[in-house]
Amino acid sequence: MNNNKIEIVNPATEEIIQEYEIITKEQIDDRVKKAQNTFQGWKKDASKRTDLLHDFANELRKDKENLAMTATNEMGKAIKEARSEVEKCAWVLEYYADNGQILSTDEVVNTDARKTVIKFQPIGVIGSIMPWNFPYWQALRFAAPSLMVGNTIVLKPASATMQCGIEIEKAFNKAGFPDGVFQTLVGDSTIAESLIDSDINAVTFTGSIPVGAKVAQRATSQLKKLCLSWEEAILL
Repeated sequence: MNNNKIEIVNPATEEIIQEYEIITKEQIDDRVKKAQNTFQGWKKDASKRTDLLHDFANELRKDKENLAMTATNEMGKAIKEARSEVEKCAWVLEYYADNGQILSTDEVVNTDARKTVIKFQPIGVIGSIMPWNFPYWQALRFAAPSLMVGNTIVLKPASATMQCGIEIEKAFNKAGFPDGVFQTLVGDSTIAESLIDSDINAVTFTGSIPVGAKVAQRATSQLKKLCLSWEEAILL
């Protein structure tokens, strides 16, 4: 394999499905800058975010067969299970579209102060590093509440399911989301550090404990907020 390219291989046939150029650090910085600029407008209109999440769920259902077949070809999931995964993603998007504003309503709490209020506000651009086993669900179960509250997202999918990540970005574009709300980075594990080091505000990671420890060390050394979940727990 060319060091500057990544090959996607069908695990059943060992056929090379697609070959991609690996994104550069400079290109990652540009994508994150775009996400930061888009965030300034995206965070302001919750009603618009609600409508667009519903539109995105509809887009997933319309394109379910293509999305499911992409997952099956890339990582070998049975087509029936791949269809169910897409449908589950549409459901979670609708759930947060319907309930996101309620869940993020200010909360008044009793303290010694005259008045104490808990406010839920978007943090900015979230860098997402996701695994291959549920390429749509892992990305969108996190993206749904994050987008609903007003964040923007830069996704680094697993290299084995790169086309699934690309299809997610395409679906966001088809649903009419503003440019820069959700972007997918093309590359292998080597680009994860560049994403963490970029001007993102937080990192979310799902994967193995050893890799998660490295992600946590790099993110927390820069005082970036972090959310980790382990594949072992998710598969139970």
